[in-house]
Amino acid sequence: MKKLIFLGTGSAMVTHCFNTCFLLELDNGEYFLTDAGGGNGILRQLELAGADWQRLHHMFVTHGHTDHILGVIWVIRKIATLMNQGKFTGEFHIYCHDVVKSMLETMTAMTLKKKDLAQLGQRIIIHELQDGSRCRVLDMELTAFDILSTKAKQYGYALRLADGTRLTCLGDEPYNEHCRCYAENCDWLLSEAFCLYADRDRFKPYEKHHSTVKEACETAAGLQVKQLILYHTEDKNMAQRKVNYQTEARQYFSGPVYVPDDLDVIEMD
Repeated sequence: MKKLIFLGTGSAMVTHCFNTCFLLELDNGEYFLTDAGGGNGILRQLELAGADWQRLHHMFVTHGHTDHILGVIWVIRKIATLMNQGKFTGEFHIYCHDVVKSMLETMTAMTLKKKDLAQLGQRIIIHELQDGSRCRVLDMELTAFDILSTKAKQYGYALRLADGTRLTCLGDEPYNEHCRCYAENCDWLLSEAFCLYADRDRFKPYEKHHSTVKEACETAAGLQVKQLILYHTEDKNMAQRKVNYQTEARQYFSGPVYVPDDLDVIEMD
């Protein structure tokens, strides 16, 4: 059964949840990880999720902001350590654009032990993708695309799973029409929604170049997607976040809307 396992759902400066990152678990049990949060908290989130490192061989890194890339260093360190202990079978593949690739190479060179660093380029392989690049990942077809960020170079991706299901990750910035061909009519759309539209004056999402629930849902409706997942939010009312966001979402999108909490699992079948 295909599942999305949300390791974190918050934006950069949250303290009541983890930064946005998630696992896609495929029918064969293999994982595909997207981003890794801002630090070694990713190790705890993976442990709490019951994730088996032996089933994690592929990940995608959207961009180089601290809340997305720093945890990748810890994932690399953990996997390199397991490799050196003879506890990890096969290779680990990281997919990203050129800026992220350079950042990962620099940070690992500065921070990892020599025996862990030695796995980079050997069994830990960083794949540099271009806008529109296609590649096979496990039994999926992945297409990477530039979201044309105004802050830092960022890629989203479109996945076509073995059964034909289409999933699109738009990254953590507002939708750009450049991305339409990757998102239109998809089965699952993952979109940032920094706060409620009703709270826009309080959280000032537009100043941070983020969307509200309203804009994310209007985009999903315009793209005629089937199911929408909202994440990368503020964290000031976690107890009511799911209910409040879904209530506002229903005004603008008629399909199913998911607002996961950390460690929530969404079954895709």
